[in-house]
Amino acid sequence: MKVLKFGGSSVGTPDRIKGIIDILKEYRKRGEKFTVVFSAFSGVTDSLIEMATKAANADASYVKTYNAFQKRHTAAIKKLLSGAREKKAIAEMKETHQTLKDLLNGIFLVREASPRTMDYVLSFGERSSAYIIAHALSEARIAAEFLDARTIIKTDKNFGTAQVDLKTTYELVKAHYNTASKVQIVTGFIGSDKGGLTTTLGRGGSDYTAALLGAGLEAEAIEIWTDVDGVLTADPRKVKSAFTIPTMTYGEAMEMSHFGAKVIYPPTIQPAYTKNIPIYIKNTFNPSFEGTFISHQSDNNGTAVKGISSISDVALLTLSGSGLFGVPGIAGRLFNSLAQAGINIILITQGSSENAISFAIEPKSSKKAKKTVEKEFKNELQSNLVDFVKIENDLAVMAIIGENMRLQPGIAGRMFRALGKNGINAVAIAQGSSELNISVVINKANESKALNALHESFFLSETKTLHLFMVGVGLIGGTLIKQIKNQAKLLKERGGLEIKIVGLSNSKHMLFNEQGINLNSWKKQLTAAKEKTSFAGFIEQMKAMNLSNTIFIDNTANKKIATYYHEILDSSISISTPNKVATSSSYIQYQKLKNTAEKRGVHFMYETNVGAGLPVISTLNDLTNSGDRITKIEGILSGSLSFIFNSFVEGTKFSDIVKEARERGYTEPDPREDLSGLDVRRKIVILARETGLALEPGDVAIQNILPKACTNAKTVDQLMKELEKADDYFEAMRAKAAKKGQVLRMIAKLHKGKASIALEGVDESHPFYSLSGSDNMIVFTTERYKERPLVVRGPGAGAEVTAAGVFAEVIKIGNLLK
Repeated sequence: MKVLKFGGSSVGTPDRIKGIIDILKEYRKRGEKFTVVFSAFSGVTDSLIEMATKAANADASYVKTYNAFQKRHTAAIKKLLSGAREKKAIAEMKETHQTLKDLLNGIFLVREASPRTMDYVLSFGERSSAYIIAHALSEARIAAEFLDARTIIKTDKNFGTAQVDLKTTYELVKAHYNTASKVQIVTGFIGSDKGGLTTTLGRGGSDYTAALLGAGLEAEAIEIWTDVDGVLTADPRKVKSAFTIPTMTYGEAMEMSHFGAKVIYPPTIQPAYTKNIPIYIKNTFNPSFEGTFISHQSDNNGTAVKGISSISDVALLTLSGSGLFGVPGIAGRLFNSLAQAGINIILITQGSSENAISFAIEPKSSKKAKKTVEKEFKNELQSNLVDFVKIENDLAVMAIIGENMRLQPGIAGRMFRALGKNGINAVAIAQGSSELNISVVINKANESKALNALHESFFLSETKTLHLFMVGVGLIGGTLIKQIKNQAKLLKERGGLEIKIVGLSNSKHMLFNEQGINLNSWKKQLTAAKEKTSFAGFIEQMKAMNLSNTIFIDNTANKKIATYYHEILDSSISISTPNKVATSSSYIQYQKLKNTAEKRGVHFMYETNVGAGLPVISTLNDLTNSGDRITKIEGILSGSLSFIFNSFVEGTKFSDIVKEARERGYTEPDPREDLSGLDVRRKIVILARETGLALEPGDVAIQNILPKACTNAKTVDQLMKELEKADDYFEAMRAKAAKKGQVLRMIAKLHKGKASIALEGVDESHPFYSLSGSDNMIVFTTERYKERPLVVRGPGAGAEVTAAGVFAEVIKIGNLLK
C-alpha cells in the first residue's frame, strides 16, 4: 500500500484533477494498491478564512466570497462528472455547502468565530475537494470512495493545531482499511476529537494526514505530490541555479522544512521516521521525474551540504551585561520565561565570554519577548547588572544543512569565506546540536545574495570505528549481537559508525580478535575458544589491546563484574550496561563511578537499568539538567510484576500467573527476587540518585506481600507449591480491590526524599490502571509538569528492547566520541 497526497496547487483546476486521474490510472495498471489524500482546491482555505473573518466582523460581503466558493465547486463537478453522478454530486454538495452557509450566518449574528468554529469552517475545503475527486475517479472507472478523515484521525481539542492521538488514530486507520475494498479518497488537514468535534492539524496538515495514514497502515511509501520537482537545494525563486536533491535523510528534511523549505510540512516527517517509511516528493506536472527520496539512508557519496535554506524575516534579541558572567541558571531563567510566554525561539547563540545571550524569534513577538525578559530580570536591571534587551529587526537566518557536515572539517570556514567575499556580515552564528546545520543571522537585504553565494560551494567521507568488549552473550547479549549485525551496514553508511566486536566472554570461554569477530559465526568461535573465562583476565586483555574508542558492555547481572567498573572507567574505557548492581549498591560506589567517568572524559551509561529500552533515566536527566525540579516519581518498574498483576484478573490464579511469568523469562529464576520488591528497590534507588538524593538500598520501605511460608521456602519448587496454597490469600486481595473499582499494582514511589514500594489498588482515573502486558510506566511530577505529569510507558522487560537500549547507548557514545 502506498499513500499519495496531492496539494492544493495540484488540484487547482478540473484539468489538473484530470491529470491526477491519469497518474492514478498508471498506478492501477501496475497493480499497485494506494490511497490518496487531497488538500482543498488552491486558494480555498484562504477563502474560507476570509469569509469567516468577514462574518465575524459584521461584514456582509462574506456572502459574496461564499457564493464564489460554492460556484467554483459546482463548476468543477460539471467539468468532471456527467449524468446521474453529476446530479447526485451537485445535490449532495449543495446540502454540504448549505451547512457552511448557515454556519457563516451564525458567525455573522454572534460577531465571533472561535477557534473551534474556524476549524469547522475550514473543514469544508478538504471535504469538498475530496468528495468531488472521489466521484471523478469513479467516473474514470477507478473504484473509489470518499473518506472523511474525521472518522479515523483523533485529536485533542487544541483547535487550529490539534495534537493527534497516534495510538487511537492508527487503530482506527487499520480497522477502516481492513474492511475497505475501494480506493479511499481522504480529506487532508482535518480530524476530530473524541467527542466528534472537528479539528485541524495546522497549515500544511494534509501532508501530516498522509503521514498518519502511512504510519497507521505501515505503508510501503508516502508520496507527496506538489508543483515542484522535489526538494530543491535552495528556493528557486531566489536561486535560479537550484536543483533537485535526489536523496535526503529524515533529519535533513526536517531541518530544511524548519528553515523555510515549503515543499514538506515539518510534522509529516515524524510518523514516517518512526515507522521507517520512505517519503517521495514528486511533481504533479512532471510525473516521470524521480523527485526527492527521503529515508533513514544517508548518501555518503553526496556532498557535505545537502541544501541551503532561509527564514526571511526574524528579529534578534540580546540580553547582555556583566551580571551574566559566571552566574548559573541565567539561560534557564531566560528561556523558561520565554517558553511560559508562548514565544518560539528559532536560533540561540552565546559568546564564550558569557557577557551576552542572543536569540532569534518572529518579529511579531519581539515586543512581547522584550517585555517578558525584562520582567524576569527586573532586579538585575535595577542593579545595573544587565542591560535592557536589545532588538534588531530586518534580519534573516541562513542555514546550510547536511547530515554529513559533521564528518568534514572546514565547512564553516567555507561558509564564512563565501559570505565575506560578498561583503555579507554575520550578525550572529549558531550550530545545531544535531550537527545537521550551521546557521547565520544576516541583514535581510542580503538574503538573496547570500543564498546565491552559498549555493556555489561544498564533500565528505569519514567513519568512526568503535571497539566493543562484551561480557554476557546469553539472551540479551545474543540479541544485541544480532541487532548490531543487522544494522551494521546502514549504521556505517548513514551514521559514519563502524562497530567491531573485538572481545566476547560467556561463563566458560573468552574470545578476542582485534580486527573484529565474525558475527556470522561468533557462537562457534566462542565455544571453540581456548581461553577459559576469567573476568580479571578479560579486563586485563581489554586494557592490553589498548584500542581507540573502546566500549565495555556488561550484559550480565553478575556482582563480581560490577566490581571492575572503576578500573575500566579509570582506563578511559566507556561502559554501557543493563547490570543494576553497580548503580544500586552503595551511594559512595555509585558516585565514585560517576566521578571517574567525568574525570577521564568517558561515558558511563546505564539507561537500561530502569525500564529496559525505555528512555527513563535520560528523560529524568533531561528534566533535572534543564532546571526542572522533581517533586514525585511513581513507577511500575518491574516488567515481571507488571505482567503478573496486569494478568491477575477474575478467574485466574495468582500461582498460575507467576508460573507463566517465570516460563516466559520475565522473572528471575527465583520469583521471590521480583515478588519481594528487591529488583524494584534497585531501580527506585537508581532514579533517586539521578535526582541528586544520596539514597541507600536500606532506606527504601518495602511492603512484604508474600505469606511467611512463601518467604521461607527453601527451593523454588517449594515456593511454587506454597504460592498455590496462597491463591485464596491473593484472590481476597484482588477481590477487595475490585469491589472498589480498583486493580492491584506494585508501585514504587519517591516523594519528599523518601522511597517506598507497596502493592496498591488504583482506579481507572490513575495512569497505572490501563497498563497491560509487561509494560513499565514511570510518572514524573515536576515543577513544570504539575497538572499533567510526564509519563514514560512501554515494554519494561524482554531481550529485544533491553538489547536495543544498550545498542542505542553504543551509538550515542560513538557519536559523542566523534
